[in-house]
Amino acid sequence: MLLELKDLRIVYDGAEVVKGISMYLDSGEITTLIGNNGAGKTTTLKAISGIKSPDSGEIYFEGNRIDRLPPQKIVKAGISQIPQDSDLFPFMSVFENLRNGAFIRKDKHQIKKDISYMLQYLPILGVRKNQQAGTLSGGEQKMLSIACSLMSNPKLLMLDEPSSGLAPIMIKETMKIIKKINEEGTSIFLVEQNANLALRFSKRCYVLETGYLILEGKTEELINNELIKKAYLG
Repeated sequence: MLLELKDLRIVYDGAEVVKGISMYLDSGEITTLIGNNGAGKTTTLKAISGIKSPDSGEIYFEGNRIDRLPPQKIVKAGISQIPQDSDLFPFMSVFENLRNGAFIRKDKHQIKKDISYMLQYLPILGVRKNQQAGTLSGGEQKMLSIACSLMSNPKLLMLDEPSSGLAPIMIKETMKIIKKINEEGTSIFLVEQNANLALRFSKRCYVLETGYLILEGKTEELINNELIKKAYLG
């Protein structure tokens, strides 16, 4: 077991938005969390990454408790999150953003090699390496965010609504990259409102509704669940 959440509860402005959820992610898997807007998906990710401390419950990564650690220590432990909105430095170049993605690392020589690798791994970034990040298209910014997250050498990559705001062709390209990253050994936690998309790419799925986990299981089983079909697949 790579990541485990135990009875997690989170309160915002006096209201409980995550209500005692428990889940786990196995190493090497793509696991997805689906639910409508306001279900508590992003809040759950913020708790895992240390941005929002849970009010009760526990979070374990590789058997070690992390729910009271600051975000930078969680990144060092091997968890990287890509938020829905851009986390890039808009006035810095693609190259500079990639370098900043390795802020926890000290191996300067290997960082240079990894930047070169990223510019080849995602060729559009190589073309744009001297361009300011804020001038990239939405799809290009998403690719850069993924590359920056990979610069920390994560064991678990968490993505919050990676399809949001992208044209269909860029959604397809982004998901192809995510699948490739997983095949090369990085575990993926995919949080999506687009259930059709998420279920196609993941092995296991959790369904969050108004802060409660209402369903969980293998995606091949849940995709035929009547509740899933009615509420999320149309």
